[in-house]
Amino acid sequence: MSATDLGEARKLADAILYEGYLLYPYRASSQKNRHRWQFGVLAPKAWAELDGSEPWASQTECLLEPRRGASLRVVLRFLQLEARETADGAWDEGIEREVELRFPVTELLAREQVVPFDLPGGRSGEPPRTRWPLFGVIRCRAHRFEGPYGVVKLRLRVENTNRWQGPAGRRDEALRRSLVAAHTLLAVDTGSFVSLLDPPEWARPAVASCDNQHTWPVLVGEEGRDDVLLSSPIILYDHPRVAPESPRDLYDGTEIDEILTLRTMALTEEEKAAARATDARAAAIIDHVDALPPELLERLHGAVRYLSSPGGGQILPQATTGGNGGHQSVPSLDSSTGPGSVPWWDPGADTSVEPATDGVRVNGVRVARGSKVVLRPGRRRADAQDLFLEGRTATVEAVLLDVDGEHHLAVTLDDDPAADLARWHGRYLYFAPDEVEPR
Repeated sequence: MSATDLGEARKLADAILYEGYLLYPYRASSQKNRHRWQFGVLAPKAWAELDGSEPWASQTECLLEPRRGASLRVVLRFLQLEARETADGAWDEGIEREVELRFPVTELLAREQVVPFDLPGGRSGEPPRTRWPLFGVIRCRAHRFEGPYGVVKLRLRVENTNRWQGPAGRRDEALRRSLVAAHTLLAVDTGSFVSLLDPPEWARPAVASCDNQHTWPVLVGEEGRDDVLLSSPIILYDHPRVAPESPRDLYDGTEIDEILTLRTMALTEEEKAAARATDARAAAIIDHVDALPPELLERLHGAVRYLSSPGGGQILPQATTGGNGGHQSVPSLDSSTGPGSVPWWDPGADTSVEPATDGVRVNGVRVARGSKVVLRPGRRRADAQDLFLEGRTATVEAVLLDVDGEHHLAVTLDDDPAADLARWHGRYLYFAPDEVEPR
């Protein structure tokens, strides 16, 4: 099996590798860039057991239908942190690492295969860069289910075996001895994996027995392909794709490309210079946004509607105030920059909209900032992460209106210990009015 067989899978895996790597406004001095590495952290065991905020191991269990002579390819991918001294202190960059193994399925059925790995540390360069050694182990085993189908359960464990002495200590120190954004690609040369999300009826009991810890295994590649599996630290669906409208990775996993691009455009030259000095990947983002042609910017918006008459005159948006106290308005998409004009994406483009005071009626009750609601996701559409929030109580922070005239509620969870931090950063959860119940 050649390396090119995983080409499409690697593109998706790269998005996971750098999910949350660097957050807008892309400066080391930004408070939220001092608390990074949200996904796929495998910390030293002793530290993890003392602190409890990160695991020290992950476990993937999946189903495989191997054919005669089948061989399994395992590619563990993660970032090793390297600290670079800057004017703002130390900045931790991520260095891509891979550990690749191959096992005949017959050997995995016979016994567990245990493979240790280590990556050296060191100090070099100018300005100085410091890297700490990493030690880990990969354990892989297969078990054949009895019955006519010949299906095999694979178990893959990745463990951080770095030593840690003393108290739990600072999280940033532990991260430098951690596998960051760890995920695994599994490929079989002759055979197929069984979807854990939509298995055939005969495989459901076997799927139910799979125990996945801190991973989410999904099929990847073109629709219908079943020989490559991605075990991800974030929840995905089978055959996920990177959005074709996205011209490059912006790393900030909690935002959308259009908003990030527009915000980055609005940075001052001093702020852009600080971002470029922070990280080579941040510099590439700034350079990309500065050179982004208008047609690519338009592609980032799901549905661009030109509100101009054939003769060139602008069609002004009509704003009406409904009985619910909210505004039913659609801002102009005119992005002219002449004297007195305001781009359509600027909050000042429609002064009749004010998220801090606007409201919307839900089941006859006016919901606005400060209102308490019970979350009922899934009535219209929801992903798996939303469904975990069913029945949770939240506080409405703002009532927003998009360019299509649809209302959205920005909320924080009442039982979230980090709610104040989310409120300070303005990083909310978003739900439609029909996905909540007034409390």
